[in-house]
Amino acid sequence: MPQIHLRAEIGDYAPLVLLPGDPNRATRIAAMFDGGLEAARRVNDHRGMLGYTGTWQGVPVSVQTTGMGTPSFSIVVEELLRLGATRLIRVGTCGGIGRGIHTGDLVVATGAAPVDGSTRTYLHGDPFAPVADFGLTRALVDAASAQGVEAHVGPIATVDVFYNPDEDYVTKWRSRGVLGFEMEAAALFYLAGRAQGAGEDVRAACALTVSDTLSEEETSEGTYLSLADLEQATDTMIRVALAAGTGQAAG
Repeated sequence: MPQIHLRAEIGDYAPLVLLPGDPNRATRIAAMFDGGLEAARRVNDHRGMLGYTGTWQGVPVSVQTTGMGTPSFSIVVEELLRLGATRLIRVGTCGGIGRGIHTGDLVVATGAAPVDGSTRTYLHGDPFAPVADFGLTRALVDAASAQGVEAHVGPIATVDVFYNPDEDYVTKWRSRGVLGFEMEAAALFYLAGRAQGAGEDVRAACALTVSDTLSEEETSEGTYLSLADLEQATDTMIRVALAAGTGQAAG
């Protein structure tokens, strides 16, 4: 039966689902499927959370909007898992804080510090490090290399507050080796890990375009990419994710 928020049935989504936060990006991804947007099937539009299913180079693939933040994201992923999704790749943006990271760069996350409320609610206060699937993460890195993109690979932090006023916000997390801030990956990695712990073959990974950089001197507002540059960089990230998810990373 349809889920509460994803008004779709089992079989409407492909095993591989790309997860952007923005519904406009979901439509943009669907337009990259074989035959373009006209050939893609819209499987969800409830609450504006657009979802499409089609193929890419002959391989079934879906895209589903998640919204911003782990509360919305967790609902979507919980329901996707009930509908049969097994390969989940977040394709989003992040604020870069790691040394040598610039706007437009690609970050592939190996793990996510759960600074968000949803993941901590799941964990009931237990210490836990949500991590990405190694194989799918390696496929993202290989797919990026095949397209001439050198990805930054390492940990990120999943946070709830975009405009954080704390003076030591960037310094503290950079000193721990964190590459950037975003708002969903920790919940993704946790839910995929929980499914694995239950004996299910579920894998998750995360690719992020650096939309802005934060430092002691710079803010998101001052460094945010122009729309045209952001779309160009995210299109590259999406092609990387499609190649990795469909097993065509070296293509």
